[in-house]
Amino acid sequence: ARCVGGFVGYIVHANDIRFPWDKVAMAAPKGLSPQELWDVTPEAAKWQIILTIAFLEFWRENSYILSKEGEQHYMRGGK
Repeated sequence: ARCVGGFVGYIVHANDIRFPWDKVAMAAPKGLSPQELWDVTPEAAKWQIILTIAFLEFWRENSYILSKEGEQHYMRGGK
């Protein structure tokens, strides 16, 4: 599901689709590829994105947290 979200975001940016109520998207420069848009993103914002994703990945892959939820890691017989 996470991959689908990333792919949809890529397609939205690649086709320059914008929603009028989204002030963040409206503030981004028009006519840039997703790669160029990443290049013009401030360094602090890039780190915020990367660290948020890293935390979410850590949280869902952590064996202690999974055991507390009654689950196992998918590489160890979980779903």
